[in-house]
Amino acid sequence: MKQVLFRSGKVIVEDVPAPQAEFGQVLVRVAWSCVSPGTELTTAAATSAISLLDRFRHNPAQLRSAFGVLRDCGLRKFSAMVQERLRVSTPSGYSCAGVVLEVGPGVADLAPGERVACAGSGYANHAEMVTVPRNLLARIPDGVNLADAATVAIGAIAMQGVRRAQGRLGELVGVIGLGFVGQLTVQLLKAAGCRVFGMDLDPARVAQAKALGLDAASDDLDAVDVARRFSEGYGLDAVLLTAATKSDQPLHLAMQITRRKGRVVVVGDVGLGARRELMYAKELDLLISTSYGPGRYDVSYEEEGLDYPYAYVRWTENRNMHAYLELIAAGGVNLEPLTIRRLPVSEAAEAYRILREERPRPYTVLMEYPAANGTCIPRQINLGVSRPVQVSTIRMAILGAGSFARSVHLPNLQRLNDRFQIEAIVTRRGPQGVAIARQIGARIAGTDYREVLADSAVDAVLIATRHSLHAQMVGEALRAGKHVFVEKPLALTQEELQRLENLVNELYMSPSGCPVVFVGFNRRYSPYAARLRELVAERSTPLSLIYRMNAGYMPPEHWTHGAEGGGRLLGEACHIFDLFRFLVGAPAVEVHAIGVRAARSDVMPLDNFTATIRYAEGSVCSLLYTAQGGRDLPKEALELHWDGRSCLLDDYRSLRGFGIKVRLRTRRQEKGHPEELLAFQRTITGSLDRRAIWDEAVEVTRTALELDQQVRNR
Repeated sequence: MKQVLFRSGKVIVEDVPAPQAEFGQVLVRVAWSCVSPGTELTTAAATSAISLLDRFRHNPAQLRSAFGVLRDCGLRKFSAMVQERLRVSTPSGYSCAGVVLEVGPGVADLAPGERVACAGSGYANHAEMVTVPRNLLARIPDGVNLADAATVAIGAIAMQGVRRAQGRLGELVGVIGLGFVGQLTVQLLKAAGCRVFGMDLDPARVAQAKALGLDAASDDLDAVDVARRFSEGYGLDAVLLTAATKSDQPLHLAMQITRRKGRVVVVGDVGLGARRELMYAKELDLLISTSYGPGRYDVSYEEEGLDYPYAYVRWTENRNMHAYLELIAAGGVNLEPLTIRRLPVSEAAEAYRILREERPRPYTVLMEYPAANGTCIPRQINLGVSRPVQVSTIRMAILGAGSFARSVHLPNLQRLNDRFQIEAIVTRRGPQGVAIARQIGARIAGTDYREVLADSAVDAVLIATRHSLHAQMVGEALRAGKHVFVEKPLALTQEELQRLENLVNELYMSPSGCPVVFVGFNRRYSPYAARLRELVAERSTPLSLIYRMNAGYMPPEHWTHGAEGGGRLLGEACHIFDLFRFLVGAPAVEVHAIGVRAARSDVMPLDNFTATIRYAEGSVCSLLYTAQGGRDLPKEALELHWDGRSCLLDDYRSLRGFGIKVRLRTRRQEKGHPEELLAFQRTITGSLDRRAIWDEAVEVTRTALELDQQVRNR
């Protein structure tokens, strides 16, 4: 399918695989999409080929992150990260309309064939097909055509601004900036029974607004006098700023023309350098209108589908979308008089050029998509890469290409190209998958992992999706006869783990046997862990081990804490439980864990806990896991004691011995990521015992699940 993307300041139309409707989502075949003349032109400019230094200067957090990568992982990984950022393609668009193709699990009130309008950056893109969460979809009323409905997001923005202004019947309300949002705002205010004053420096836009019912207007700096006369000297009850400029002047003007105790509502991207004397003397309310309305930027509402109670939040973003479409149907909003250009999606670059350069500039551009040609939904693209087949290499498909897979696994697999050949990249986001596949020379880019599992040219899969999908995908890959490397955790529940155990046991009893299942517990493959294992191999006493992980803070809304992640104990601390098992060399027999509990929502038990494990031969290992530590403290440290000897491991950079002669140091962190891929390859070829590796992974996962429950319940 075709999708419009920004890349290095250019607008391109690229073939990408179609997305899939996940839980709570709907797949829509787009008929029309609407280009936002403000937001999207700004985004296009932001993706231009400015220097990397300028990008970091405007984003200090990104600069700190980059230096952290350089410090911890070395120049090679840092260079790979920089190159990836420079090559990134950004999806464009956030308002469109079309027909439902498929309904994902959890959506019961929509069916294929229904007409819907869609909103949301990252979802309602300029693309032939989009997947959109249910709360960002609205049915299109009879009598509203798909082209008009494609303006739904911009209409909802205007509507939320009007709601924030609280314009009542007969009130005097101003609108500064009469672009597309401003023209819609004028009509909405008139429909609400307000008398409306408008201001724009473009006389043509002022004239257009007057034709739509504007009561008074100005197109120059005499706006203060005009507004004063219009309000009989009192000033306006409320003023909405729907302009797009970095200047503070529109805000100053709004405060000048507003009455005492009036309301100024910021809708557009304007300068916010407020002058105290203008606000203080009149005791003005300065309000921000957040996009489409309540629910915007709330993950639980937009992505998880949790609606706000109707009685308490009457106008959510979804209800604003519905109201806007109903107003179009009733004639309260008329798009026909507005100058709107229409172009096929193949001319997307021209659409942005028109909005950027053409004068007089149209209010917006609508892009039309070709009608459906058959029922096929293309979720895989063959990039035409032809390579000689090497019998000794393992042909891999990457399922999930998030930041960790891109920055760690892909570079390592490329360096190990005598053992691995990357055949396919499967991601939720088609454009990202195509870009990565082309970068590394993969044959296939897709969005449906089941198509890859059916590909006989794929020997193994590397699963690096969000954690909630791991157990399901491992099971399906094994049934398809593929070897599996799955990032931790293996499972998020005891039930998932038991199902996998049953499947593996069943496959081992089958004539064809069981493919390899390898969990990405990389720390046991670190050169430091290998050296420690050698040192304690001949011990005469049990181990006493203390491990500290200064994990760093993640906000409560981060996906790791939710159903997709399962929490940080299962998602990250499991690494350390596996390292304990590796060093001790015996199964766990007793586990205890307790979390830090506080009234503050940002101090979570699964982020701050202590876990202690006793093993069958007497060793005791403890993990202190915290998200409250200082940022300058190294992330990980191990303290190990046995037979009158001790070792200190500092963040996988150095190892020192006390009472024993050992000293190991590396220039960068060595956490075992390349070594675990080599171990995976050796397991497939029979050099390592696949059943023993599986059994230990199950044991460690079960230990982690039990500790997780203790932290949650205590």
